[in-house]
Amino acid sequence: METILILTYTAFCIAIFKIFRIPLNKWTVPTAVLGGVVLLGSIFLAMNYFQPFTQLGGQIYSTTPMVSNVRARVVSVEVQPNKLVKQGDVLVRLDDTPFKAAVVQQQAALAAAKQNVLVLEAAYKQAAATSVQALAERDRSQREAARYQKGYKRGAFTLQQVDDKQQIAKGAEAAYQAALSNENAAKAAFESQINGVNTSVAEAQAALDKAQFNLDQTIIRAPTDGYVSQLALKPGVMAVPLPFKPILTFVSTQDHYFVGAFRQNSTLNIKAGDEADVIFRALPGKSFKAEVSEVLPAIAESQIQATGELLGTNMLQTHGRIMVKLKLIDDVEQYNLPMGTNVEIAVYSGKLEHVAIIRKILIRMKSWQNYVYFDH
Repeated sequence: METILILTYTAFCIAIFKIFRIPLNKWTVPTAVLGGVVLLGSIFLAMNYFQPFTQLGGQIYSTTPMVSNVRARVVSVEVQPNKLVKQGDVLVRLDDTPFKAAVVQQQAALAAAKQNVLVLEAAYKQAAATSVQALAERDRSQREAARYQKGYKRGAFTLQQVDDKQQIAKGAEAAYQAALSNENAAKAAFESQINGVNTSVAEAQAALDKAQFNLDQTIIRAPTDGYVSQLALKPGVMAVPLPFKPILTFVSTQDHYFVGAFRQNSTLNIKAGDEADVIFRALPGKSFKAEVSEVLPAIAESQIQATGELLGTNMLQTHGRIMVKLKLIDDVEQYNLPMGTNVEIAVYSGKLEHVAIIRKILIRMKSWQNYVYFDH
């Protein structure tokens, strides 16, 4: 941009000297040069500070490494490379034979657990009936022992007969207590529940859910709308959850934005809502309107993490740039640009509007420069 301004000023001076026939001498030439230095220097300083520009910009997009949750061999690859798919579409199918068997096994275990609940219910009812029977026998024995005790006082029974009936009553009491304990144990086994479901049934259901989950993981689906690029996966490859080794990379089309890296000198004059212009190296001669959506609050070069090493001066010698997130206002879908395209960005702070006009002209002129490149 500086070269463009210098050449423009030079052309303007030459035109003035030719049109007005100004002689070239030791007064006119230095005056034109010093005037250019002052004028262009002022414009450079004002533009760089109030209307910042960066060549370091590009489109940022997110990718998802697709890692299998189960260990299985790939049997088919359903997705075509670089073809858009919808969320939930099948990407890859894995061998599901052992996982189907596990589901059937757990279904059988769940059925057995449910059947066992019926057995526990029957055992509980039988224990309850036994307790009632033991209670009746105890009450009968106690009444008979009491009747013999009264008869003994009247001389109707001997002491031996009374003692026998009392021992029988004690045995009936012990039998009742044992039957009651069995009933409580059967009741506890039958009524042992989690969220209203028998514990054995809940355990079997959980195992079945896990087996079904593993079976479902044999079909790898698209996490969002997007596509798979650089697909190298073929049937026969073993997909494993560990070690962490993605079988393909999914590119999401739902989360992408533009970011520019500006000098730290520009921090005070860039804020959310500022107007901006964006030019693409891939689209010479075109500029697009944008808007600053966010100034990221951290600079990556100065980050530290909890490690066993102390912070040294080398980290502080880095000169990171502030990252500015932009929202493109003009539509560029018609150009079918690849995601991750580089851009150059100019932001207008709203101060010194006449200088902003020069910046707008210069960035459009710079866009035309993208027609010229020398790759051999």
